Amino acid sequence: MKKTIITVVGNDKVGIIAKVCTYLAENQVNILDISQTIIQGYFSMMMVADTSGATKDIGAISRELTSLGEEIGVVISCQHEDIFNMMHRI
Repeated sequence: MKKTIITVVGNDKVGIIAKVCTYLAENQVNILDISQTIIQGYFSMMMVADTSGATKDIGAISRELTSLGEEIGVVISCQHEDIFNMMHRI
């Protein structure tokens, strides 16, 4: 299993979750865990996803999610689990 960490941050608006999840489903990315919250109008979501069955490599998925984020007015970050863990290690 290839786990990927996806984060979405920005001003809250209708359709953020729908658009991100639709993109993932269309590319055969399985969401394993998801947490989202809205604090005073700011939207934050973190997902752990399995990209082992994805139709594209992680680089393409990351670039396309970044573009999707720009289209809908949020910042989307996508990193392989190992990279995420190394960056957030104390």
